[in-house]
Amino acid sequence: MANYLTIDGGTTNTRISLVLSGKIADNISLGIGVKANTEGNVLYKQKIKDGIRDILSSNSVSEEDIKIILCSGMITSKMGLCELEHLSTPCGIKELKNGIFETEMPEISKIPFAFVRGVKTGTDSYDTADMMRGEETELIGLGDKLEPYCLYVLPGSHSKLILTDENECICSFSTALTGELIDAVANNTILKESIDLKNSVLNEDYLIKGFECAKKSGINAAFFKVRTLKNLFSASSDEVYSFFLGVALCDEIREIIASAARSAIIGGKPQLKIPTAILLRKYSDKQIICADESVCKYAPTYGIIKIYEYN
Repeated sequence: MANYLTIDGGTTNTRISLVLSGKIADNISLGIGVKANTEGNVLYKQKIKDGIRDILSSNSVSEEDIKIILCSGMITSKMGLCELEHLSTPCGIKELKNGIFETEMPEISKIPFAFVRGVKTGTDSYDTADMMRGEETELIGLGDKLEPYCLYVLPGSHSKLILTDENECICSFSTALTGELIDAVANNTILKESIDLKNSVLNEDYLIKGFECAKKSGINAAFFKVRTLKNLFSASSDEVYSFFLGVALCDEIREIIASAARSAIIGGKPQLKIPTAILLRKYSDKQIICADESVCKYAPTYGIIKIYEYN
């Protein structure tokens, strides 16, 4: 089996993984994403160059041992290393493989590079237009194949709701700024003194209360109820945190419930995956499946290798 480096280049972070004979041997986070790029990508390129050198050196692997460096995510955007046009829906693993762009970047590494393109949909109208970079590889890495007529829920900074068709292709999707909204409201508003995002304890009753409040009053008004809970009702940290998540997830949950898909598979990190699953199991009659945490953690890495090795 071939050896690879994979680069998951995000907006605020970049992750490099070393894959030896089909197994992830090591992975590192660079603490920098395309958002921090300077003119000419000098800093970004240097960080990636240093990251490649460090992960190979710490594992006693040479550049000659690696077949190719596989890249996906915002690294293919205008701010990244190699700007590429999106592929259009419907789009499956075959289309993703055919859309790979291979090139040389000797200023970074002697190893050749391959970039997986993002996906876009519905560009005839802004109502249906959307785009993704990186989630397509995460999606492919969640299982042996895509389930037809299924809604894949990938919560995160930019949460994606991805619908598949009978050919196991992405046929439509939508994006919500869920993770960024949570971070922005919790850290940059008057609610900062009320919410501890490091809290990992969910109170299911208050998660539901937050969701119900947002359904009734709207997300804007419901967010302020977080402060009311803390100051007037002396709610605990767990209760406040859970109520806040219920509010933040409201629109996304309602969209999932309204989908015609028979089942929903939830990936992503547990901080959003678990509350999403709790709310869907209470309010939806769909089959709700949570992808295993070990699968979710490395889905982008295994997904991009599956795409590259397809056929």
